[in-house]
Amino acid sequence: MESKEENELFRAILALKTIQECKQFLYDLCTPAEIQEFSTRWLIARLLVKKKPYRKIADETGVSTTTISRVARYLNYGNNGYKILLNRLKKI
Repeated sequence: MESKEENELFRAILALKTIQECKQFLYDLCTPAEIQEFSTRWLIARLLVKKKPYRKIADETGVSTTTISRVARYLNYGNNGYKILLNRLKKI
């Protein structure tokens, strides 16, 4: 269940207008390790959609197959967040 604070964060993210603004906000909000983790998960999602095998993704990214499985589970059975953005960005 979403809290008021979560919704405020989501509204703040939606107010960002440029990549630079997004970088500035996320670099202030997150640790470097969190940014790296988010970036890696996003890469994994893109590679999974391209049907790249787990082992090749693990070799390319340096992450465990457990992490890849977790991303795959959310990609296939999550809230469709990955799919929305993957489809939207495919059209650009």
